[in-house]
Amino acid sequence: MKLINSVKSLGGKIVDLDISNKLTQDQINFINQSWDERLVLVFKKQNLDDYKLINFSKYFGELDPPGPNPYGITFLPEFPEINVISNVKNEQGTPIGNLGDGEAVWHADMTYLQLPPKAGILYALEVPENQGNTHFANMALAYSELPNKLKEKINDKILIHDSAHNSAGMLRKGYSEVDNPSDTPGARHPMVITDKNTNKKLLFLGRRPHAYIIGLELEESENLLNEIWEHATQDKFTWTQQWEKGDLLMWKNLNVLHKRDAFDPNTRRVMHRTQIKGEMEITA
Repeated sequence: MKLINSVKSLGGKIVDLDISNKLTQDQINFINQSWDERLVLVFKKQNLDDYKLINFSKYFGELDPPGPNPYGITFLPEFPEINVISNVKNEQGTPIGNLGDGEAVWHADMTYLQLPPKAGILYALEVPENQGNTHFANMALAYSELPNKLKEKINDKILIHDSAHNSAGMLRKGYSEVDNPSDTPGARHPMVITDKNTNKKLLFLGRRPHAYIIGLELEESENLLNEIWEHATQDKFTWTQQWEKGDLLMWKNLNVLHKRDAFDPNTRRVMHRTQIKGEMEITA
């Protein structure tokens, strides 16, 4: 077992490890150390059923149930810990999963909660070739390279994280649209937080649409957020996962942003996802 780093500032591949088997404590420690260092890890050519996906995920913490979806249904009632990410519909025309085939914009998962998930784990069952790639951005590096004048503007600011929409922009069941971002429902978090494992400061942005910086005029909030997001998602801070069947990807949800490319709706993409429960409330 070894770690092969990407050439970018994040991302790495763990090779020579079959994660369908029971892991030793040394193996778990190696994965955790690699994860702290690279923020996003991929395991290629894995063969997991849902039981094994859950068992692997539990090595890294207690599992969180999926967030609400636009359809108000549970995709896998027999495995409530698993969320299905898919564009496929069943014979009745009902989606078997969430997020469809469109682009999912830059975001971190479920930061509209007071205690957002610590991490996400995504396993590829069916994927279209060279489509639907997932991109990740390193928020520690983005903060460290943020101009001092922008650091001064955001270091003590609190951001509203929208709970009404998913990362594909779809309104979640039970929510209504709001006209003014300052009325957006969702948790309030500092824009700059500290990773407890590394003591590095991070940008903590959640999702751009419907966000609002408390205490600023709306136009000032919009302009400052646009400037911060343009900086944080520069190519030099990012790494891209090009999916193949059998890939398992795990990422530090508070440390990175991620987004997904749109893909051909006539192809099939089926992913099973777990998430690790947050361990502490977000603080600066």
